[in-house]
Amino acid sequence: MLSHLSLPQIKPGDWFTLFAGMAGVAFLAATLWQGGAADKAVIRSGGKIFREASLATNQTIDVPGPLGVTHIAITDRRVRVASDPSPRQYCVRQGWIAQAGEIAICLPNQVSVELRGRQRNYDSLNY
Repeated sequence: MLSHLSLPQIKPGDWFTLFAGMAGVAFLAATLWQGGAADKAVIRSGGKIFREASLATNQTIDVPGPLGVTHIAITDRRVRVASDPSPRQYCVRQGWIAQAGEIAICLPNQVSVELRGRQRNYDSLNY
């Protein structure tokens, strides 16, 4: 269908528009699609806040859940679920989270870790 188009039909202004559009998208993605730096981790167990922990201190937090204890590690301003008694280990495999707005959720054990920064980010969940 587009086989009749060839590169000689594309004018310099078309190339400029194409590259300007790509540069604009890259700029907006780099500046607006980030959660920013996180300063604390909000840890929930059973839907209730279990603890708010600062990311400035390296620590391990044990969070009780219906299946057992979930171990959360905070190291170098990053957070990860180090171990969890859930059968599929999705939250453990998620790895490190470091940006405000990122969340690690261990559903079977009803434990979650959310990173928060100075600014509250909005997403489809709190729209």
